[in-house]
Amino acid sequence: MFYHAYNSYLDNAFPYDELRPLTCDGQDTWGSFSLTLIDALDTLLVLGNHTEFKRVASLLQDTVDFDIDVNASVFETNIRVVGGLLSAHLLAGRAGMELEPGWPCSGPLLRMAEDAARKLLPAFQTPTGMPYGTVNLLHGVSPTETPVTCTAGVGTFILEFATLSRLTGDTIFENVARRALRALWKTRSDIGLVGNHIDIVSKKWVAQDAGIGAGVDSYFEYLVKGAIMLQDEELLNMFIEYDRAIQNYTRFDDWYLWVQMHKGTVSMPVFQSLEAFWPGLQSLLGNLDSAVRTFQNYYSVWRQFGGLPEFYSIPQGYTVDKREGYPLRPELIESAMYLFRATGDHIYLQLGLDALESIEKIAKTPCGYASVKDLRDHQLDNRMESFFLAETIKYLYLLFDPTHFLHGGGTEGDGSWEEGGEGGQCVLGAGGFIFNTEAHPLDPAALYCCSRHAQDRQDLRDILLSLSQPTQKSDHQSAPPAKETEGPPPGQSESIALKPGEKKTPPLLSCPVQPFSARLSILGQVFSDNT
Repeated sequence: MFYHAYNSYLDNAFPYDELRPLTCDGQDTWGSFSLTLIDALDTLLVLGNHTEFKRVASLLQDTVDFDIDVNASVFETNIRVVGGLLSAHLLAGRAGMELEPGWPCSGPLLRMAEDAARKLLPAFQTPTGMPYGTVNLLHGVSPTETPVTCTAGVGTFILEFATLSRLTGDTIFENVARRALRALWKTRSDIGLVGNHIDIVSKKWVAQDAGIGAGVDSYFEYLVKGAIMLQDEELLNMFIEYDRAIQNYTRFDDWYLWVQMHKGTVSMPVFQSLEAFWPGLQSLLGNLDSAVRTFQNYYSVWRQFGGLPEFYSIPQGYTVDKREGYPLRPELIESAMYLFRATGDHIYLQLGLDALESIEKIAKTPCGYASVKDLRDHQLDNRMESFFLAETIKYLYLLFDPTHFLHGGGTEGDGSWEEGGEGGQCVLGAGGFIFNTEAHPLDPAALYCCSRHAQDRQDLRDILLSLSQPTQKSDHQSAPPAKETEGPPPGQSESIALKPGEKKTPPLLSCPVQPFSARLSILGQVFSDNT
């Protein structure tokens, strides 16, 4: 399926953004930077095609230019372009590309990702820190740009921007993403919900429907995934509070409805296909029982139509007028992948097979795969979204490949781990990959390698120095260099040595990754060379 769609794009649509599969030509949709190619790049590596990955990676370096007079969606450019380039950069070693010394903390694809993200920064220069929805890549934000943007367009940056900051050492990206998240957090209603569209200048809610679907979805996703990737309790606590309100006001019979954000009264009893990511997200937090039940509801809709309509009326059990299409979205398949990992239940493989057969039967054309315009009679639309290659096919493939390295499959020594960083001192690719909302996998070990690893080595040097100079202790009672007065940036753990009388509290999330030396220094036993 992948190569039928991918080769059709290369033959008929490149260098345009997307393939038009009914007319066998191309069109620019999101900004005119060969979007499908950037979005599909890491899928090539997931399928094991190292040769084509290397060819495309160097082709993109030569052909893609972000200095163009084009209005681009800040949200879409971030998740598809910045996310796609970051992920390709982090997987470049696996593909056998020539790596710069110091990779993953430097490299040509990382510089491209940084270049693209810099073009988005003007959108964040607002009184509230919440970004505009559109930016001109050459001139910044247009003076006539609307201040109204969707919730996800404010809260879906922390994964890519924190990754950029920690790999490059430039904190601006993570700072603007966090500022936007905190500003959005302060706008929630008295009952703890957020709406759908907000005026980023006045902080007034323009669309007050609260739910987990279109316009909001990836905001919640990034709170959870950001918490896991950055080991960040602030983000997790935000999500836990939201989840409490969501379960309280929007969940009925394991469906999630849309409600008025201030009153909690039902405004739209519909299921949107974009909501199908939710069971997968719940599984990341271990809420398996409700995830499984919600998934069953969504799967029953798929079986009814051979796809998920954009909107489905829960009371009527049928599609909603003008919203009968299925643009080959990945969300239900994504949830199936997570739930199969979590439970091993073969019902999720069955959905995978159903999805494969439906798409093959309904959407395949001589020139690729076409969006379904109407699931009732299977009319097609002349469009193949780039997420079909970036997400839908990738999640399908990973669902059926349980030992893939992205699942942390494989054991130590079988070549699934890599070394990186200064002098090859970091272990990369050891698992725990986090997928951004466009299914681009990010390796948390790389973030650690480029930011905390250097800090830990500095801490250790300071401890060893202080041990080797015990006599001068009284002169040097000033604060240790590792502790700046303003404290560590939010979400990064402080010095690992405990203060006297302090007990070690187990982290709220999974085990923090620490080098061997740091584990010893926690116990207070630091072995210098002359022990």
